[in-house]
Amino acid sequence: MPAIQSIETRDFRRQLEGGAGSDAVHTNPQYGYGVTLLKADNGLTGSGIAYTLGSGTNLVCDAIRILAEPLVGRDIEALMAEFGAVQRSIAEHPAVRWLGPHKGVTHLALASLTNACFDLWAKARGVPLWRLLLDLSPEEIVRLVDFSYLEEVLTAEEAAGMLRETQAGRAGREGVLQAGYPGYDTSVGWFQYSDRQIRDNARAAVDAGFTAMKLKVGASDPTQDVRRAFMVREAVGEDVRIMLDANQAWSLPRAVEACLALQGMAPYWIEEPTQPDDVSAHKRLAGAIAPVPVAVGEAVSNRVLWKNFLQAGAVGIVQADCTRLAGISEWLAVAMLARKFPVRLVPHVGDMGQIHQHLVLFSHIALGHEKLFLEYIPHLRDHFVHPARVDGGRYRTPTEPGCGTDLFPDE
Repeated sequence: MPAIQSIETRDFRRQLEGGAGSDAVHTNPQYGYGVTLLKADNGLTGSGIAYTLGSGTNLVCDAIRILAEPLVGRDIEALMAEFGAVQRSIAEHPAVRWLGPHKGVTHLALASLTNACFDLWAKARGVPLWRLLLDLSPEEIVRLVDFSYLEEVLTAEEAAGMLRETQAGRAGREGVLQAGYPGYDTSVGWFQYSDRQIRDNARAAVDAGFTAMKLKVGASDPTQDVRRAFMVREAVGEDVRIMLDANQAWSLPRAVEACLALQGMAPYWIEEPTQPDDVSAHKRLAGAIAPVPVAVGEAVSNRVLWKNFLQAGAVGIVQADCTRLAGISEWLAVAMLARKFPVRLVPHVGDMGQIHQHLVLFSHIALGHEKLFLEYIPHLRDHFVHPARVDGGRYRTPTEPGCGTDLFPDE
């Protein structure tokens, strides 16, 4: 099996045009990735990404180079056989830890590095990530995960038992591999789009086969949010699910007021209504707007904060993101936590589903999570060697070895 010979990084950024990617907080975003490239001695390259919005991507790349030092020379199979312990040793480095811990630039770097390890592992075995994960035993899965700080809620032994219990029903859930995983369209309603553009996009999304879509809210004038939300509902009808995303723009009192004003158009969820570390505010809001669920995850940085959200009953949709958490490994921990409580799992996708299309197949088939849908954003798809394929509103099951994170080299 290949060994990691060298490690390179890439600062990838692309400017979005015409208001694409805009929300109530991020007004002129670039989409970017802090990229890890693990060069193996057999010619393979593992590619890992952590999502950014441009500025500061260079800091993530600097942190990747620092964290990656212990991996040089490691055989990929031996590394992944104990990856939970390896990841913990990197995250808990007694000097670098101070820069987090478990959040910010260093955690994004660990995400990119972790995702590159999984990509190289799947390529070495010649299978897509979803197949690699499904072929692992429960014991092998839990050895990929760092369960520290979760023990009073979920132990490695309990997680393995959860995976064993769901094995009996796996065959009945594998039909998703042929049918494809449902998607929802986020590019309908970016914040800076005009009313006409949003209305046309919403109708086009329905024509393309999507049965769910997202609208950005959080305007300084709340009547704008109400008007546009009801406009989209009128454009697509009652049967289409519409999610509303405030991107952390509201204080708790403002969030309660805005969400109650929006309830009449029947939102499927309210996403990122307030500051993402404020568990108590999310809990209070969840009680005030029930049965409409609160969705968070885009900026929830680690498994411990997820534990607190779930214990408090402060989240109704878990949007765990493997490019914000410490990569695929920590995402698996959160997916198992969500299954235990249980709370529905719909990952946030800033990377157009490149990795998450694999992870939702695993979470549905192996953990029994509901097959709900997965966010779709197409703006950077042309930069990927094997972009996510969405047809008729469904993600088509990827067949190429790896995680789908190889980017074309710069010209």
